[in-house]
Order: sequence, then structure tokens, then C-alpha cells
Amino acid sequence: MVRCSCVLFRKYGNFIDNLRLFTRGGSGGMGYPRLGGEGGKGGDVWVVAHNKMTLKQLKDKYPHKRFVAGEGANSRVSALKGSKGKDCEILVPVGISITDEYGKIIGELNKEKDRILIAEGGLGGKLLTNFLPLKGQKRIIHLDLKLIADIGLVGFPNAGKSSLLSQISHAKPVIADYAFTTLKPELGKIMYNDFKQISVADLPGLIEGAHMNKGMGHKFLKHIERTKQLLFVVDISGFQLSPQTQYRTAFETIILLTKELELYKEELQTKPALLAVNKMDLPDAQDKFHVLMNQLQNPKDFLHLFEKNMIPERTVEFQHIIPISAITGEGIDELKSRLRKSLDEHANHENYAYHKKQLLNLQISNTVTYSELPSKNAVTSSRMDII
Repeated sequence: MVRCSCVLFRKYGNFIDNLRLFTRGGSGGMGYPRLGGEGGKGGDVWVVAHNKMTLKQLKDKYPHKRFVAGEGANSRVSALKGSKGKDCEILVPVGISITDEYGKIIGELNKEKDRILIAEGGLGGKLLTNFLPLKGQKRIIHLDLKLIADIGLVGFPNAGKSSLLSQISHAKPVIADYAFTTLKPELGKIMYNDFKQISVADLPGLIEGAHMNKGMGHKFLKHIERTKQLLFVVDISGFQLSPQTQYRTAFETIILLTKELELYKEELQTKPALLAVNKMDLPDAQDKFHVLMNQLQNPKDFLHLFEKNMIPERTVEFQHIIPISAITGEGIDELKSRLRKSLDEHANHENYAYHKKQLLNLQISNTVTYSELPSKNAVTSSRMDII
């Protein structure tokens, strides 16, 4: 049992995406009954987002994972009102979701300096408490990291996601010819000539049954929730995880990936998606690509090839389909251009929708304000009644 846990630590030790912490607010200070003095309130425990923090750094710095705020000062003759205890701030990376020990969501930290109150300090002793202080709130919390990126790469192992990320960005992921090369999320940035940047996340490869936490299951799927768009990456020659598993064509791969996303969380299918058909440098790749395009244009004509439980409720409509080779560089510039165009179009659409909503709210507000104003006739009539 011990040996197994050590192997897992070596395997995933460089990347941690969840932690369990004990937190407690500080106790209040003693009151001063004879002079009616009040003890200071105990300090509070806060979780604060910080761009340069990781959960591994947090765990290394605080191995006991206990966070207790300072106690409030006692009331005394020289200071009848005791000072508040020192707050405790837990610095965490951006993209953290916080739940309590019962699984209830406390909140999320999605940008730098976002903060959430976790455990309140106890009240200081006062007349209401018979001048006795109260203890601070105790809370066990779970920190769950979901990476935030513009683009999330979706694909089975060996689809070439790591090679693609190294081609389009400055990231240097581990690349090898075996399943699950990517054991932890890798982040890269696409840099454009006008200094525009797009962040891309290469996430551990899915397998069939990932929605049930098979393979790297939820370790992968939870991170894709906070990406703006999805980039499916498939091998034009298809995919087979091992000699014991069934071979899947490129089209079958796309259908199965779609089904895994749907079974995990249907909202993932509403994200804009693009498709990169990789390994176009292989023999017969062009012929296979023409077959794939026909299947994608008429998906319903081929769904009879699948078992019923493998067919998604809705198939993905890709905004762009780009044939590429992450090895030779074929199609990479086109892919980078399409990714940027897709993100810009989506941002423009969101801005338009936001301004339209703001304008509608303003019109409604003006209508309500106008309707509440009394008319001249109403005022005259009121005056006549008074007279």
C-alpha cells in the first residue's frame, strides 16, 4: 500500500490540482466585566487568488495544511476595546473552486486578488456573552484547481497534442510514442506578430469511459470546463490504446470524444469547437481525409455503425476543420490564424450581446422611471381635490 502511494507521488508530484485544508477563525478576547470592556474579535481566515501561486507551493510551505487566524486582544484598563486578531490569508492559484467537507460550493476565485471569507473569528467577550469570548469558526475545505485557458486541446492519447503544442507555442511538453505521455496539464502561449497572445492547455489524454473516471478521467475533464473554446485533435489514421482495445477510425474517435464530453457535462458541448486533423504526412492521409470530411458533413448516415450508447445526443459542429502535421509543420500557420479568428469572433459576439443587454436594461429603467412620474393632469386633479 505504501509502495503504491509513493509511485503516484512520483508520477503526479510536480502537479497538484486539489488539496484538503483545515481552517479556524481566531478566538475572541476576554471582556472586562468591572469596566464593561469588550474583547477584540478573533481574526478571520481568507482564501486569496494569486497569479504566481501553485497548490504544490502551498502544500510544500504548509505541509500540515492547517490555517488558524490570530486571537482577539483581551480588554484591559489601558484599552477597554480589545483589538481584532490578525487575519490569516491563504494564497492560492487563480482558477480555484472551494467546497466544504460536505461538497457544498463555497465560491470560486477566477482572477487575481479575488478573495473569499472561509472561517470567521469569534466575538470578543462583551455584555451579550457575559464578557466571555467565543471561539472562531472551524471549517475543513477542499481546493480544486481548474485551469483557465483560451483553448483546450481535446483528444485521445497519441493524437499528437503535445507535438502540436510545441509547434504552435513556446511550451516544451514531454513527447514520446506511448500512451499518456501527458501526465499533467501543460500550458503554452501562441504569440502573434502584433503581440496578441492566446493561451492553450494540453490536458491528459482521454480514453473511452473517461466520464466514469477511467484512465485520467475527471483529472482531465474538469480542466476543460474553464477553457473558452475546444480544439479537437485526432489522428487521421485512427486510434487504438492497446492491442486489447478496439481500433477506432478518425470519425469514430470524434464521435467518442463528443460522447465523453456529453456524459461528463453537457454544457461542454456548447463551447465553440475547431478540429485539427493531425498526421497528414502519413501515407494515404489525403484519401482518409476526404472520407472523414464526407462523414463529418453527413454524420447521421454513419451513426448506425455505433452502438446506441456510444452515440451523442448532438454531434459537434466544428467552426473550422484544418488538416495539419505537427511533425512537418503543414497547416500550423493556418491553424493559428483560425484559432485567433474564432476567438475574436466569439469575443465580438459576447460584446455585442453584453451591450444589447445593457441597452435593454437602460430602456426598461427609463420606461419605469417615466411611468412613475405623475402627469400634469394628475397633479391638477390632485390640487382640485385638496381645494
